[in-house]
Amino acid sequence: MIRSFVFLVALSVAALPASAEVRFGKNVRVGGHDASNQTFDKNNRGKYIIHDKEPKNPGCVIRKNKDGSQTKVCNLKKKN
Repeated sequence: MIRSFVFLVALSVAALPASAEVRFGKNVRVGGHDASNQTFDKNNRGKYIIHDKEPKNPGCVIRKNKDGSQTKVCNLKKKN
């Protein structure tokens, strides 16, 4: 009886959704570009695409997703 109770408690804890948040602090670089002081979670997402050559549309753009969240997409050229 106790084993089944412990199993049910462990199963219910494992079934809870996970939440994560990424915070970039001071002096964070992505491909040589400054990405400091940004926070990303399930509603505000980030996607950094690093190109060896100059990208067609350089810079960052915020796109809305079907689920209501936003994604910041940055097309950046790698700095040496």
